[in-house]
Amino acid sequence: MKTRLLCVFLCTIVTFSGSAQKDSISFVNQKKKLFIKKQILPLSLIAAGSLLNIGQVKNKIQDKIPNTSIHFDDYFQYVPIGEMYLFDAFGFEHQNTVFNQTKYLIISQLVSGSLVHLLKNTLNVKRPYGGNHSFPSGHTATAFVNATVLFHEFKDTEPLLAYSGFIFATATGMLRLTNNAHWLPDVLTSAGIGILTTNLVYYFKPFQGFQPFNKKKDITLTPAITGNSLGLLCRF
Repeated sequence: MKTRLLCVFLCTIVTFSGSAQKDSISFVNQKKKLFIKKQILPLSLIAAGSLLNIGQVKNKIQDKIPNTSIHFDDYFQYVPIGEMYLFDAFGFEHQNTVFNQTKYLIISQLVSGSLVHLLKNTLNVKRPYGGNHSFPSGHTATAFVNATVLFHEFKDTEPLLAYSGFIFATATGMLRLTNNAHWLPDVLTSAGIGILTTNLVYYFKPFQGFQPFNKKKDITLTPAITGNSLGLLCRF
């Protein structure tokens, strides 16, 4: 009787373990599929920007864009990060610690900036006003990296705040156009690069184990008696 009960128990455990493993694999696969779906937008922006560079399409588009001389784009690109640290300071709930926020922000900017710099110097596309290194837009890439970092940090707790960064990022890209500093494909491609690189950083979380401020040294206090003195011995 005991043997039969043991067999039933073991079979139940094996069945449950197999089911749990399948559920775990299914969850991982669903997470990957969801992540891939979310990259459709940035990849579409990059593809559209690349295609618009062919022929004279971008010139015709630029001719229809009104000209301005408003240089708020130099500042709008940094507003999402200002929002993030401000709301951090006020104690609003966010996804990561301030250290991890800063870490992922720096990594995203380094990857995005390196890619933008490489494309600028390799392709050397003329700007609308005649300058060099137009494609892609550095201002726009920076703005969308900052906006995407803000989005990831507050999307689950403060959705309005999370999406607000994209308003300033879009305004940055539009001003790059109206100020005659960039073509439409420059801005579209940069937006895609900024969003995609940041999404990848938040998905893979590089240097996740690098937490220098979380390391605590153990301190041991031991009574020390020597002659007529009494004290505590600290060991680190």
